[in-house]
Amino acid sequence: MNRTIAALTFAGIAVLNAGCAGMMDPVPDDPKYAPALPEDTVADIVPDGSIFGIARPDNLYTDIKAHRVGDIISVELRESTRASKNASNETEKKNKNSLSALTLGGKPVRIGGYTTEAGMGSSGDFSGSAKASQSNSLTGNISVSVVKVLANGNLVVRGEKWVMLTNGNEYIRITGIVRSEDVNADNTVSSQKIADARIQYGGTGDFSNTTEKGWLSKFFNSKWMPF
Repeated sequence: MNRTIAALTFAGIAVLNAGCAGMMDPVPDDPKYAPALPEDTVADIVPDGSIFGIARPDNLYTDIKAHRVGDIISVELRESTRASKNASNETEKKNKNSLSALTLGGKPVRIGGYTTEAGMGSSGDFSGSAKASQSNSLTGNISVSVVKVLANGNLVVRGEKWVMLTNGNEYIRITGIVRSEDVNADNTVSSQKIADARIQYGGTGDFSNTTEKGWLSKFFNSKWMPF
């Protein structure tokens, strides 16, 4: 009885956790995707009449490519994946054994009116097949900010974009590491060159909710369902 109560309690907790997780929708201005603001730098500008000066914060030779904390990079989303898998298996096994009737003096021996002849046979067949395929595509642009410059010069970037629609919002979030050499002259980088990339695309609102299962249905289809 105690085990039954414990099992029901555990199932109830799992249902509540699944429900709470399903009801937590992403919201804008998440601190995890907040931009990093550059630090204010004070430069002593000496009016020496020269076009180029070491003390000047900006000059004709300044590179416009992002390389400092707070700089912005435009990410070109060109994600396309496709996977397929086919598997098949067939086995067949047949056995047949027989025992001839015993003879005595040239005549078959009978026991209870039946001959001693015996036979046995068995067969088994098995066939199985499986097929799975999946493809995804995501194109677009999103601007991200540099939140950290690593010791080797790589840039840690992150950012999000929210688009408000009539019946909800759509969002794109991205984080990852970019080599400064992969940033183009126009300050853009392909999403395929972002290391450890985490790209999220989704929505909130009525349209998004109607395409998702309820939290109770998710529980019955999860690994926590004992049956």
